[in-house]
Amino acid sequence: MTGFDNEMMKRCIQLANNGLGSTYPNPMVGSVITCKEKIIGEGWHKKAGEPHAEVNAINSVKNKELLTKSSIYVSLEPCSHFGKTPPCSDLIIKHKIPKVIIGTTDPFAKVCGNGIKKLKDAGCEVIVGILEKECQELNKRFFTFHQKKRPYIFLKWAETRDGFIAPETKNEIAPKWITNSYSKQFVHKMRSQEQAILVGTNTVLHDNPKLNTRDWFGQNPLRTIIDRNLKTPRNFSVWDDTQPTLFLSEKTENQLFTNTCFEKIDFSENLPQQVCDLLFKRNIQSLIVEGGRTILQQFIEANLWDEAFVFVGNVSFESGLKSPDFQGKTLQEVKEFEEDKLFIYRNL
Repeated sequence: MTGFDNEMMKRCIQLANNGLGSTYPNPMVGSVITCKEKIIGEGWHKKAGEPHAEVNAINSVKNKELLTKSSIYVSLEPCSHFGKTPPCSDLIIKHKIPKVIIGTTDPFAKVCGNGIKKLKDAGCEVIVGILEKECQELNKRFFTFHQKKRPYIFLKWAETRDGFIAPETKNEIAPKWITNSYSKQFVHKMRSQEQAILVGTNTVLHDNPKLNTRDWFGQNPLRTIIDRNLKTPRNFSVWDDTQPTLFLSEKTENQLFTNTCFEKIDFSENLPQQVCDLLFKRNIQSLIVEGGRTILQQFIEANLWDEAFVFVGNVSFESGLKSPDFQGKTLQEVKEFEEDKLFIYRNL
């Protein structure tokens, strides 16, 4: 491993991040091709069903004759199976690229070392583990999904300076007014990057949220609503059928919808685990749990969370509904949006 190898893998990670929110269910992958320590090609995976990073990097090389004396860097092990696209390991072998430098192995069962083996069997020099932790962090959603059989879970809430997420009584001050428009835009950006968003009945009844990305460009997440008796009024936004919506309830609905569906769950059992199991079956790799407090606390107590995004606004309620209580966390980062602060925690 050299400093140059590290720099090239950092570039792979940088390229891969361009695909955040658009590659599901595939991982984000970046690739760089060098010849005599000079970059001659780059690429990243842009969308599921479209060419992978290695394909885009190889296609970007103007003089293909250089490939036979080049090195290809890739943040994740090249695939070895036929999916929606042909195996990238076969393409590397076809172009006789002699050296392959890989950030981390792929946890997906159909790859998981098979791509590396295929490359070695074809005579390629293969180096694995360059910036391995950073490459795994890049695809924390993908790795969690395949290794823990559940989505990567973000907890998210806004609280006042004095630690309340809602006023004691409903009045002109609504919970959404705790933070400013810049924080709100960041939340919508976050929604565009994750696959699903979860709220409980009380949050829907109090706020009538749309749970979409109207303040940011990108895909709307799967609205996941825990509504035991389907008591949310039908004129509320979550029933508008404009984006994928999943109701988790003891009941089902006979009305036909285009984008809205229903799943029965047992409210006497572990609710967070049932949510995780259902979303895993639906191939959902990431989930934002937005609340309310009861839902958030249930996920915390079940230890089913990975990161917590806690916005603290420059307001006080003096009394009201306290913010969730959680331990076993590490502060990773603090962001500021004018007077608002965002504290990002990681589960230990």
